[in-house]
Amino acid sequence: MVTNLHIGQRWEVMRDALDERQRRLLVAVEAKVLGRGGVSAVAAATGISRTTIMAGISEIEAIKSTDRTGDRAALWTTNTRQAGAGRKKIETKDVTLLPDLLALVDSTTRGDPESPLRWTCKSLRNLADELKAKGHTVSHVVVGKLLKKQDYSLQTNVKVLEGNQSPDRNAQFEHINASVTAALQANQPVISVDTKKKEWVGAYKNAGQEWLPGGEPVKVKVHDFIDKELGRANPYGVYDIGADEAWVSVGTDYDTSAFAVQTIRRWWFSMGVQRYPQAKQWVITADGGGSNGHRVRLWKLELSHLAQETGLDIQVHHFPPGTRKWNKIEHRLFSFITMNWRGRPLISHEVIVNLIASTKTRSGLTVRAELDTAEYPKGLTLSDADLSAINIERSEFHGDWNYCIRPE
Repeated sequence: MVTNLHIGQRWEVMRDALDERQRRLLVAVEAKVLGRGGVSAVAAATGISRTTIMAGISEIEAIKSTDRTGDRAALWTTNTRQAGAGRKKIETKDVTLLPDLLALVDSTTRGDPESPLRWTCKSLRNLADELKAKGHTVSHVVVGKLLKKQDYSLQTNVKVLEGNQSPDRNAQFEHINASVTAALQANQPVISVDTKKKEWVGAYKNAGQEWLPGGEPVKVKVHDFIDKELGRANPYGVYDIGADEAWVSVGTDYDTSAFAVQTIRRWWFSMGVQRYPQAKQWVITADGGGSNGHRVRLWKLELSHLAQETGLDIQVHHFPPGTRKWNKIEHRLFSFITMNWRGRPLISHEVIVNLIASTKTRSGLTVRAELDTAEYPKGLTLSDADLSAINIERSEFHGDWNYCIRPE
Protein backbone atom coordinates (compact mmCIF):
# COMPACT_ATOMS: atom_id res chain seq x y z
CA MET A 1 0.00 0.00 0.00
CA VAL A 2 1.41 3.36 -1.07
CA THR A 3 1.50 5.95 1.72
CA ASN A 4 2.38 9.62 1.95
CA LEU A 5 5.62 8.54 3.61
CA HIS A 6 6.64 6.47 0.59
CA ILE A 7 5.77 9.29 -1.80
CA GLY A 8 7.77 11.74 0.29
CA GLN A 9 10.76 9.40 0.41
CA ARG A 10 10.77 8.93 -3.37
CA TRP A 11 10.45 12.68 -3.85
CA GLU A 12 13.44 13.38 -1.56
CA VAL A 13 15.56 10.89 -3.53
CA MET A 14 14.59 12.04 -7.04
CA ARG A 15 13.94 15.78 -6.96
CA ASP A 16 17.56 16.97 -7.09
CA ALA A 17 18.29 14.67 -10.06
CA LEU A 18 15.43 16.08 -12.19
CA ASP A 19 14.79 19.39 -13.89
CA GLU A 20 11.71 21.47 -13.24
CA ARG A 21 9.48 19.77 -15.81
CA GLN A 22 10.56 16.27 -14.86
CA ARG A 23 9.73 17.00 -11.24
CA ARG A 24 6.31 18.27 -12.29
CA LEU A 25 5.64 15.09 -14.29
CA LEU A 26 6.88 12.89 -11.44
CA VAL A 27 4.40 14.29 -8.92
CA ALA A 28 1.65 14.16 -11.55
CA VAL A 29 2.29 10.44 -12.13
CA GLU A 30 2.19 9.82 -8.37
CA ALA A 31 -1.17 11.60 -8.16
CA LYS A 32 -2.66 9.67 -11.07
CA VAL A 33 -1.53 6.33 -9.62
CA LEU A 34 -3.28 7.12 -6.33
CA GLY A 35 -6.52 8.04 -8.10
CA ARG A 36 -9.20 9.98 -6.22
CA GLY A 37 -7.61 12.28 -3.65
CA GLY A 38 -4.18 11.70 -5.14
CA VAL A 39 -3.48 15.37 -5.84
CA SER A 40 -4.06 16.36 -2.22
CA ALA A 41 -2.02 13.43 -0.92
CA VAL A 42 0.95 14.18 -3.16
CA ALA A 43 0.79 17.89 -2.35
CA ALA A 44 0.91 17.08 1.37
CA ALA A 45 3.78 14.60 0.97
CA THR A 46 6.01 16.71 -1.30
CA GLY A 47 5.09 20.31 -0.59
CA ILE A 48 4.34 20.90 -4.29
CA SER A 49 1.28 23.04 -4.94
CA ARG A 50 -1.91 21.51 -6.30
CA THR A 51 -1.67 23.90 -9.30
CA THR A 52 1.71 22.49 -10.29
CA ILE A 53 0.51 18.91 -9.92
CA MET A 54 -2.59 19.62 -12.02
CA ALA A 55 -0.39 21.22 -14.70
CA GLY A 56 1.71 18.07 -14.76
CA ILE A 57 -1.39 15.90 -15.14
CA SER A 58 -2.49 18.07 -18.09
CA GLU A 59 0.88 17.55 -19.75
CA ILE A 60 0.62 13.78 -19.26
CA GLU A 61 -2.83 13.78 -20.82
CA ALA A 62 -1.48 15.79 -23.77
CA ILE A 63 1.32 13.27 -24.24
CA LYS A 64 -1.11 10.35 -24.17
CA SER A 65 -3.35 11.99 -26.79
CA THR A 66 -0.61 12.59 -29.37
CA ASP A 67 0.16 10.20 -32.18
CA ARG A 68 3.02 7.83 -31.57
CA THR A 69 4.80 9.14 -34.65
CA GLY A 70 3.83 12.76 -34.20
CA ASP A 71 5.21 15.45 -31.94
CA ARG A 72 5.39 13.27 -28.84
CA ALA A 73 9.16 13.72 -28.49
CA ALA A 74 8.72 17.46 -28.70
CA LEU A 75 6.15 17.37 -25.93
CA TRP A 76 8.69 15.70 -23.62
CA THR A 77 11.29 18.40 -24.24
CA THR A 78 9.23 21.60 -24.11
CA ASN A 79 7.95 23.79 -21.29
CA THR A 80 11.16 23.57 -19.24
CA ARG A 81 12.45 26.90 -17.97
CA GLN A 82 16.07 27.80 -18.50
CA ALA A 83 18.42 27.86 -15.53
CA GLY A 84 17.83 30.98 -13.49
CA ALA A 85 14.33 31.55 -14.80
CA GLY A 86 11.21 31.75 -12.64
CA ARG A 87 10.42 33.68 -9.49
CA LYS A 88 13.41 34.79 -7.45
CA LYS A 89 13.74 33.36 -3.96
CA ILE A 90 12.68 35.80 -1.27
CA GLU A 91 16.03 35.55 0.52
CA THR A 92 17.69 36.55 -2.79
CA LYS A 93 15.48 39.61 -3.25
CA ASP A 94 15.67 40.57 0.45
CA VAL A 95 19.31 40.00 1.35
CA THR A 96 18.90 40.99 5.02
CA LEU A 97 15.92 38.70 5.67
CA LEU A 98 17.85 35.54 6.48
CA PRO A 99 20.46 37.22 8.75
CA ASP A 100 17.68 38.97 10.67
CA LEU A 101 15.76 35.69 11.08
CA LEU A 102 18.82 33.80 12.30
CA ALA A 103 19.55 36.59 14.78
CA LEU A 104 16.07 36.18 16.23
CA VAL A 105 16.41 32.43 16.75
CA ASP A 106 20.07 32.40 17.74
CA SER A 107 20.46 30.27 20.89
CA THR A 108 22.90 32.75 22.47
CA THR A 109 21.70 36.26 21.72
CA ARG A 110 18.06 35.43 20.89
CA GLY A 111 17.80 38.64 18.93
CA ASP A 112 17.59 42.20 20.10
CA PRO A 113 17.42 42.31 23.94
CA GLU A 114 14.82 45.04 23.61
CA SER A 115 12.61 42.93 21.36
CA PRO A 116 9.45 41.53 22.98
CA LEU A 117 10.14 38.29 21.10
CA ARG A 118 12.95 37.58 23.58
CA TRP A 119 10.33 36.97 26.24
CA THR A 120 7.67 35.21 24.15
CA CYS A 121 7.18 31.89 22.37
CA LYS A 122 9.26 31.78 19.20
CA SER A 123 6.48 30.47 17.01
CA LEU A 124 6.57 30.97 13.24
CA ARG A 125 3.86 33.63 13.44
CA ASN A 126 5.70 35.55 16.16
CA LEU A 127 8.90 35.38 14.16
CA ALA A 128 7.08 36.63 11.06
CA ASP A 129 5.57 39.52 13.04
CA GLU A 130 8.99 40.48 14.38
CA LEU A 131 10.47 40.41 10.87
CA LYS A 132 7.63 42.55 9.56
CA ALA A 133 8.41 45.07 12.29
CA LYS A 134 11.94 45.21 10.88
CA GLY A 135 10.56 46.05 7.42
CA HIS A 136 10.49 42.60 5.81
CA THR A 137 7.51 41.30 3.83
CA VAL A 138 7.27 37.66 4.83
CA SER A 139 4.68 35.11 5.94
CA HIS A 140 4.96 32.50 8.69
CA VAL A 141 4.99 29.78 6.01
CA VAL A 142 8.09 31.27 4.39
CA VAL A 143 9.72 31.63 7.80
CA GLY A 144 9.22 27.91 8.37
CA LYS A 145 10.76 27.02 5.01
CA LEU A 146 13.77 29.26 5.64
CA LEU A 147 14.39 27.69 9.05
CA LYS A 148 14.19 24.17 7.64
CA LYS A 149 16.76 25.07 4.99
CA GLN A 150 19.08 26.15 7.82
CA ASP A 151 18.60 22.79 9.62
CA TYR A 152 16.37 24.22 12.35
CA SER A 153 13.62 22.03 13.79
CA LEU A 154 11.19 22.02 16.71
CA GLN A 155 13.04 21.12 19.92
CA THR A 156 11.99 20.42 23.48
CA ASN A 157 13.86 20.66 26.79
CA VAL A 158 16.18 17.77 27.65
CA LYS A 159 16.99 16.81 31.23
CA VAL A 160 20.78 16.39 31.23
CA LEU A 161 22.08 18.95 33.76
CA GLU A 162 22.80 17.22 37.06
CA GLY A 163 23.37 20.29 39.21
CA ASN A 164 26.40 20.67 41.47
CA GLN A 165 28.73 17.70 41.12
CA SER A 166 30.93 16.30 43.84
CA PRO A 167 34.66 16.34 43.05
CA ASP A 168 34.67 12.64 44.00
CA ARG A 169 31.80 11.77 41.67
CA ASN A 170 33.75 9.63 39.22
CA ALA A 171 35.84 8.05 41.97
CA GLN A 172 32.64 6.98 43.74
CA PHE A 173 31.31 5.45 40.53
CA GLU A 174 34.52 3.44 40.20
CA HIS A 175 34.31 2.40 43.85
CA ILE A 176 30.72 1.19 43.41
CA ASN A 177 31.56 -0.62 40.20
CA ALA A 178 34.47 -2.48 41.80
CA SER A 179 32.39 -3.56 44.79
CA VAL A 180 29.42 -4.67 42.65
CA THR A 181 31.64 -6.56 40.20
CA ALA A 182 33.44 -8.43 43.00
CA ALA A 183 30.15 -9.40 44.67
CA LEU A 184 28.59 -10.63 41.42
CA GLN A 185 31.66 -12.73 40.62
CA ALA A 186 31.38 -14.29 44.09
CA ASN A 187 27.66 -15.01 43.51
CA GLN A 188 26.66 -12.69 46.35
CA PRO A 189 23.38 -10.72 46.14
CA VAL A 190 23.65 -7.18 44.75
CA ILE A 191 20.50 -5.10 44.89
CA SER A 192 19.61 -1.61 43.71
CA VAL A 193 16.93 0.12 45.78
CA ASP A 194 14.89 3.31 45.52
CA THR A 195 11.42 4.81 45.74
CA LYS A 196 9.49 5.27 42.52
CA LYS A 197 7.48 8.43 41.96
CA LYS A 198 4.46 8.56 44.26
CA GLU A 199 1.16 8.13 42.43
CA TRP A 200 -2.33 9.42 43.20
CA VAL A 201 -4.83 6.60 43.29
CA GLY A 202 -8.08 7.17 41.38
CA ALA A 203 -9.50 7.98 37.96
CA TYR A 204 -6.75 10.44 37.04
CA LYS A 205 -5.16 10.97 33.63
CA ASN A 206 -2.03 8.87 33.17
CA ALA A 207 0.46 9.90 30.50
CA GLY A 208 0.76 7.76 27.38
CA GLN A 209 -1.55 5.99 24.96
CA GLU A 210 -2.86 2.47 24.43
CA TRP A 211 -4.95 0.78 21.74
CA LEU A 212 -8.71 0.97 22.32
CA PRO A 213 -11.79 0.80 20.08
CA GLY A 214 -12.24 4.02 18.14
CA GLY A 215 -14.24 6.68 19.95
CA GLU A 216 -14.08 4.87 23.30
CA PRO A 217 -11.37 6.58 25.36
CA VAL A 218 -11.10 5.88 29.08
CA LYS A 219 -12.85 8.69 30.94
CA VAL A 220 -10.94 10.32 33.79
CA LYS A 221 -11.42 13.29 36.09
CA VAL A 222 -11.07 16.78 34.66
CA HIS A 223 -9.31 18.15 37.76
CA ASP A 224 -6.55 16.44 39.72
CA PHE A 225 -7.36 16.70 43.40
CA ILE A 226 -6.25 13.90 45.68
CA ASP A 227 -8.95 11.43 46.69
CA LYS A 228 -8.79 11.39 50.50
CA GLU A 229 -10.23 7.88 50.69
CA LEU A 230 -7.88 6.31 48.13
CA GLY A 231 -4.86 8.44 48.94
CA ARG A 232 -1.47 7.84 47.36
CA ALA A 233 0.62 4.85 46.42
CA ASN A 234 4.31 4.70 47.37
CA PRO A 235 6.10 2.06 45.28
CA TYR A 236 9.48 1.08 46.76
CA GLY A 237 11.56 -1.27 44.65
CA VAL A 238 14.37 -3.78 45.11
CA TYR A 239 16.12 -4.79 41.88
CA ASP A 240 18.40 -7.86 41.93
CA ILE A 241 21.11 -6.88 39.45
CA GLY A 242 22.55 -10.35 38.97
CA ALA A 243 19.25 -12.21 38.59
CA ASP A 244 17.29 -9.51 36.70
CA GLU A 245 14.46 -9.90 39.21
CA ALA A 246 12.63 -7.33 41.28
CA TRP A 247 10.35 -6.90 44.24
CA VAL A 248 8.09 -3.86 44.68
CA SER A 249 6.09 -3.02 47.78
CA VAL A 250 3.24 -0.58 47.20
CA GLY A 251 2.82 1.30 50.45
CA THR A 252 -0.27 3.21 51.52
CA ASP A 253 1.39 5.19 54.34
CA TYR A 254 4.49 7.36 54.52
CA ASP A 255 7.70 6.57 52.64
CA THR A 256 10.03 6.17 55.62
CA SER A 257 13.23 4.25 56.26
CA ALA A 258 11.22 1.62 58.12
CA PHE A 259 9.10 1.09 54.99
CA ALA A 260 12.19 0.95 52.77
CA VAL A 261 13.95 -1.68 54.89
CA GLN A 262 10.74 -3.67 55.32
CA THR A 263 10.57 -3.89 51.52
CA ILE A 264 14.15 -5.19 51.41
CA ARG A 265 13.21 -7.68 54.14
CA ARG A 266 10.25 -8.89 52.08
CA TRP A 267 12.45 -9.34 49.04
CA TRP A 268 15.00 -11.38 50.97
CA PHE A 269 12.62 -13.80 52.64
CA SER A 270 10.38 -14.12 49.55
CA MET A 271 12.98 -14.27 46.76
CA GLY A 272 16.56 -13.69 47.86
CA VAL A 273 17.09 -16.47 50.39
CA GLN A 274 16.10 -19.15 47.85
CA ARG A 275 18.37 -17.74 45.13
CA TYR A 276 21.38 -17.11 47.39
CA PRO A 277 21.45 -19.88 50.02
CA GLN A 278 25.25 -19.48 50.46
CA ALA A 279 25.14 -15.70 50.85
CA LYS A 280 27.49 -14.14 53.39
CA GLN A 281 26.77 -10.48 52.68
CA TRP A 282 24.61 -8.15 50.57
CA VAL A 283 25.68 -5.20 48.48
CA ILE A 284 23.11 -2.40 48.28
CA THR A 285 23.37 0.55 45.92
CA ALA A 286 21.05 3.43 46.78
CA ASP A 287 20.35 7.07 46.10
CA GLY A 288 21.94 9.60 48.44
CA GLY A 289 18.64 11.04 49.69
CA GLY A 290 15.08 10.15 50.58
CA SER A 291 14.13 7.33 52.93
CA ASN A 292 17.41 5.53 52.12
CA GLY A 293 19.62 8.62 52.29
CA HIS A 294 23.18 8.41 53.58
CA ARG A 295 22.46 10.98 56.30
CA VAL A 296 19.29 9.25 57.59
CA ARG A 297 20.00 7.60 60.94
CA LEU A 298 16.81 5.55 60.95
CA TRP A 299 17.90 3.93 57.66
CA LYS A 300 21.05 2.60 59.33
CA LEU A 301 19.17 1.46 62.43
CA GLU A 302 16.62 -0.48 60.38
CA LEU A 303 19.41 -2.08 58.34
CA SER A 304 21.09 -3.05 61.61
CA HIS A 305 17.92 -4.87 62.69
CA LEU A 306 17.81 -6.65 59.32
CA ALA A 307 21.47 -7.67 59.61
CA GLN A 308 20.73 -9.23 62.99
CA GLU A 309 17.74 -11.12 61.60
CA THR A 310 19.64 -12.57 58.65
CA GLY A 311 23.11 -12.85 60.15
CA LEU A 312 24.55 -11.24 57.01
CA ASP A 313 26.79 -8.23 56.53
CA ILE A 314 25.07 -5.42 54.62
CA GLN A 315 27.44 -3.35 52.51
CA VAL A 316 25.90 -0.07 51.36
CA HIS A 317 27.05 2.30 48.61
CA HIS A 318 25.29 5.62 47.96
CA PHE A 319 25.42 7.46 44.66
CA PRO A 320 26.77 11.03 44.78
CA PRO A 321 24.27 13.92 44.88
CA GLY A 322 22.42 14.54 41.61
CA THR A 323 23.20 11.13 40.06
CA ARG A 324 20.21 9.00 41.07
CA LYS A 325 19.51 8.14 37.41
CA TRP A 326 22.71 6.10 37.38
CA ASN A 327 21.20 3.66 39.86
CA LYS A 328 20.30 0.46 37.99
CA ILE A 329 16.75 0.30 39.33
CA GLU A 330 15.81 3.52 37.55
CA HIS A 331 16.34 2.30 33.99
CA ARG A 332 16.03 -1.47 34.48
CA LEU A 333 12.79 -1.50 36.48
CA PHE A 334 11.02 1.80 37.06
CA SER A 335 11.13 2.92 33.43
CA PHE A 336 9.49 -0.34 32.31
CA ILE A 337 6.79 -0.08 34.97
CA THR A 338 5.95 3.38 33.67
CA MET A 339 5.75 2.08 30.10
CA ASN A 340 3.60 -0.87 31.16
CA TRP A 341 0.89 1.29 32.73
CA ARG A 342 1.00 4.17 30.26
CA GLY A 343 -2.42 5.52 29.37
CA ARG A 344 -4.13 3.55 32.17
CA PRO A 345 -5.75 5.29 35.13
CA LEU A 346 -4.43 3.89 38.41
CA ILE A 347 -7.90 3.55 39.92
CA SER A 348 -6.94 1.42 42.94
CA HIS A 349 -3.98 0.05 44.83
CA GLU A 350 -4.80 -3.43 43.52
CA VAL A 351 -4.60 -2.17 39.93
CA ILE A 352 -1.20 -0.64 40.65
CA VAL A 353 0.09 -3.89 42.19
CA ASN A 354 -1.17 -5.97 39.25
CA LEU A 355 0.32 -3.62 36.65
CA ILE A 356 3.69 -3.64 38.40
CA ALA A 357 3.69 -7.43 38.77
CA SER A 358 2.90 -7.89 35.07
CA THR A 359 5.88 -5.80 33.95
CA LYS A 360 8.31 -7.79 31.80
CA THR A 361 11.17 -7.08 29.43
CA ARG A 362 12.76 -8.94 26.53
CA SER A 363 15.85 -9.43 28.67
CA GLY A 364 13.80 -11.62 31.03
CA LEU A 365 12.91 -9.26 33.87
CA THR A 366 10.37 -10.67 36.33
CA VAL A 367 8.68 -8.62 39.03
CA ARG A 368 6.76 -9.54 42.16
CA ALA A 369 4.65 -6.92 43.89
CA GLU A 370 2.58 -6.74 47.06
CA LEU A 371 0.46 -4.16 48.81
CA ASP A 372 1.82 -2.97 52.16
CA THR A 373 -0.95 -1.42 54.26
CA ALA A 374 1.12 -1.12 57.46
CA GLU A 375 1.60 2.24 59.11
CA TYR A 376 5.03 3.85 59.02
CA PRO A 377 4.89 7.04 61.10
CA LYS A 378 7.30 9.79 60.15
CA GLY A 379 9.18 12.12 62.44
CA LEU A 380 10.98 9.43 64.45
CA THR A 381 14.39 10.51 65.75
CA LEU A 382 17.48 8.55 66.69
CA SER A 383 19.81 9.67 69.45
CA ASP A 384 23.60 9.70 69.26
CA ALA A 385 23.64 6.81 71.72
CA ASP A 386 21.36 4.74 69.54
CA LEU A 387 23.50 5.50 66.50
CA SER A 388 26.72 4.56 68.28
CA ALA A 389 25.22 1.18 69.19
CA ILE A 390 25.00 0.21 65.50
CA ASN A 391 27.85 -2.04 64.41
CA ILE A 392 28.87 0.00 61.39
CA GLU A 393 32.24 -0.09 59.65
CA ARG A 394 32.91 2.88 57.42
CA SER A 395 35.10 2.73 54.32
CA GLU A 396 38.32 4.72 54.18
CA PHE A 397 37.02 6.32 50.99
CA HIS A 398 33.97 8.47 51.72
CA GLY A 399 32.77 6.64 54.80
CA ASP A 400 29.55 8.64 54.64
CA TRP A 401 28.72 7.05 51.26
CA ASN A 402 30.30 3.63 51.75
CA TYR A 403 29.85 1.55 54.90
CA CYS A 404 29.14 -1.98 56.07
CA ILE A 405 26.58 -2.81 58.77
CA ARG A 406 27.36 -6.07 60.57
CA PRO A 407 25.23 -8.19 62.91
CA GLU A 408 25.95 -7.45 66.55
